[in-house]
Amino acid sequence: MIYPDINCDIGEGIGDDEAIIHYISSASIACGYHAGNDEIMKAAIRLCQKHQVLIGAHPSFNDRENFGNTDLFVPYTELYDLVQKQIFHLNSLAKEQGTSLHHVRLHGALYFMTARVKSLAAVVALAVKETELDLILYGLSNSHMINEAKKIGVKTWSEVLAERTYADDGRLTAKSKTIAFMETERAVLSQINDVVTTGFVTSTGGTKIAIEADTICIQNDGKHVLQFAKALANFYIKSEAV
Repeated sequence: MIYPDINCDIGEGIGDDEAIIHYISSASIACGYHAGNDEIMKAAIRLCQKHQVLIGAHPSFNDRENFGNTDLFVPYTELYDLVQKQIFHLNSLAKEQGTSLHHVRLHGALYFMTARVKSLAAVVALAVKETELDLILYGLSNSHMINEAKKIGVKTWSEVLAERTYADDGRLTAKSKTIAFMETERAVLSQINDVVTTGFVTSTGGTKIAIEADTICIQNDGKHVLQFAKALANFYIKSEAV
């Protein structure tokens, strides 16, 4: 196992799943609502099994047209059902292949909405808990998603996005800003190593922000996804060997 865990979303029809799988320790598989279908999900499960990568569900809003990246406002009962249906479906496919799910990581707009809206986070946390599958919920570090899940006893892994920078208020720098994304291996490794070893991240304005990092997310649509994933995996594998 790589420490910290390095995760990536797969089965989405973007990026190169076959290449990225060598550098991650957990994968979140699209459940068909923003991308994927049963055959793609089964192939992704087999790929994870082959490389001993932990398998997770990657639920989203039912919004293939916008790849699940548009904020949608749905009734809480509908949100609860939407999350559970995707988890149960992927879990059934995993069971067919003799394996089981390890975690849940939300996709796109649903991920970020639950990070910032407490009531939405509470609904999703309850949906995950009441699957009774004993899953770990991956959520943005210091977010409502993590806090609400912990309140009701859902296991959580706090997540840091590998190539994203942080603003002085502790939030991710807005994607519209040119400094939102890191462009070099050195910058990514420096920030992640600081987070893992000190528990702090330095914002773009120089502020030290306390942060937890149980898992590091490499985004499969990132410009440098393979380069950064390989660099992180090699760095931490070498660190473990010391």
